[in-house]
Amino acid sequence: MKESIPLQIEDGELALLTDLYQLTMTQAYWKEAMHERATFSLFFRKMPSTRRFMLACGQQHAAELLSRLRFGEKALERLADTGKFEQGFLDWLRDWRFTGDIWTVPEGTPVFANEPLLEVDAPIAEAQLLESLVMNLVQLETVLASKAVRLVMAAQGRPVVDFGMRRMHGVDAAVRGVRAYRTAGLAGTSNVLGGLRHDLAINGTMAHSYILAHDDETEAFRAFARHYPGTTLLVDTHDTLEGVRKVIEIMREEPEVGVKSIRLDSGDLGELAKSARTLLDEAGHDDITIVASSGLDEHKIAALIEDGAPIDAFGVGTQMGVSADAPVIDLSYKLVEYAGTPRVKHSPGKINLPCRKQLYRRQDEHGRFVGDVIALRDEEIDAGEPLLRPLVRAGKLDDDEMARADDARERVSDALERFPEDIRHLAEGGSDYPVELSPGLDRLQSKT
Repeated sequence: MKESIPLQIEDGELALLTDLYQLTMTQAYWKEAMHERATFSLFFRKMPSTRRFMLACGQQHAAELLSRLRFGEKALERLADTGKFEQGFLDWLRDWRFTGDIWTVPEGTPVFANEPLLEVDAPIAEAQLLESLVMNLVQLETVLASKAVRLVMAAQGRPVVDFGMRRMHGVDAAVRGVRAYRTAGLAGTSNVLGGLRHDLAINGTMAHSYILAHDDETEAFRAFARHYPGTTLLVDTHDTLEGVRKVIEIMREEPEVGVKSIRLDSGDLGELAKSARTLLDEAGHDDITIVASSGLDEHKIAALIEDGAPIDAFGVGTQMGVSADAPVIDLSYKLVEYAGTPRVKHSPGKINLPCRKQLYRRQDEHGRFVGDVIALRDEEIDAGEPLLRPLVRAGKLDDDEMARADDARERVSDALERFPEDIRHLAEGGSDYPVELSPGLDRLQSKT
């Protein structure tokens, strides 16, 4: 019988989720007895043109996984079968544990180009092994949270629900994406596993197939409303406004079913919402809300609201689920210090800031953010609130700092209110928000 392919990566395989060169470099460090402490910094050099900030997300998830990373016997056997690794090195991997420190900005922190989202301090072989996994984990959640928060801003307080699972890039992205959406402020998700795992409300009712499976649309509505009192009915399978009239008819005949909402999923959403609202209000159903979906993104939502469309909530799928306009950031994980010496890459366009760092966020007397300062971690400087915090110490998670992850949603909402208005604009373009180097880091950067 053919062996089944596992759906998800097992814990014992997680250490193999890396690029080959991480392991070959680590073996080289081992053979050369290079065990001095190193610092690697995670950052991006350039903001996507359609973003004015990125929402850091996934660092805590990464830290938790990395703190329990192990090379199990099956993983070691598979590495041995490649013929690329010495037995002594594989024995070393068997006992390998992460013993270093991981500093991160809190989940849900808006960040800008060249600012460290995360730094790893550890013996170089330990820190090197983490690169590919760290980048994978933080890249996905940061990209999705950064897209989702734009939809939240566009909706101006109206609920936004995730409908994107079916077109997302794999099951891992679909589940972890819900975590990013919760951080960004979404109201719910249609993804049952994602919602239950990450404590986000699960929403959804029916597809067009349910209507089409019945011979009569009214009877389909009636049956579903009886099954689920207080439900949302999808009214656009045939004629949208005629569908609304059928909902009104059902409510007149059976008010106890209590239809909560209607959903529009095609056509001119703005005009249909206005006409549907008029029909519902004239029938005395001003309590029935209108949900809209169908190819929405932040710009379409903003345009609908500006046009006065009486839409109470939005369902967003593909555009958010794959972050269609900015599906990737130029994330880098670079060695910035080894054996106490600054390390800098001088390749054109790929220069990094040396040494262990701290990121400060300055604010004025009213609590508004006015600029950031990237500094040396041990530099004495009065530059605002330090954002990088030690989440892992000597390989062990700091439970108090991990608990702060639960505050991420509130942290995002608070930060957006405190940033300059141009940071919150949805149009393409940069921002005047200043990010500066501290005197100590500026001097060191100019020397290296």
